[in-house]
Amino acid sequence: MQPTGRLLGSGRANDVYEIDEAWVVRRDRQGHGDAAAEGEVMEYVRGHGYPVPRVRPADSTRTDLVLERLYGPTMLEAVLTGSLALDEAGTTLARLLRDLHAIPPRRSSGRVLHLDLHPDNVVLTADGPRVIDWSNTEEGDPGLDWGVSAMILAQVAVGDEALAEPARTILTALLTDPSHLTEAGLTEARRRRADNPTMSRREVELLGAATDLIRSVVS
Repeated sequence: MQPTGRLLGSGRANDVYEIDEAWVVRRDRQGHGDAAAEGEVMEYVRGHGYPVPRVRPADSTRTDLVLERLYGPTMLEAVLTGSLALDEAGTTLARLLRDLHAIPPRRSSGRVLHLDLHPDNVVLTADGPRVIDWSNTEEGDPGLDWGVSAMILAQVAVGDEALAEPARTILTALLTDPSHLTEAGLTEARRRRADNPTMSRREVELLGAATDLIRSVVS
């Protein structure tokens, strides 16, 4: 296990610890997934020019992923402080999805998918946005990736939280060109979100309204 320093942040399943000024380790609290395999995907897309943190494969394990330390706010933080316009956030997410799906297939005929690309998984560094948290990555139809990103935003947009209206604006900008979103991708995204054990009961209840919102945006 990689020696760590102070805790820098926590998500639903992972904690991120400081190693030094250049590196961090992301540790899976539940021991699920395969961080080393995730790191291989990140290095593959980085090799094709995609903006992700560097990985130290030799120091990564099934539970620990040693990553380049990034400096800058997440896209969500930038939106909340007003330093990033809502429509720009949406168009940036769309560009990141398009660029990812333009990368040549890795192992199958499908494209590399992120499957969790939303404003809190993009860090705005001085060198541009970097995409983090590839724990859901797999290969498949890009329409599913678009469906998942749209569904995540739409669930927030149909809720009663303060972020509802900003999420709706970001969603609309994301789907300015709706041609990448497929009905099959949207249906599968909804099914996966419903089966996600980290979803609260309330979040699952919002899936129907979220799906309706997405369809209204692209109609």
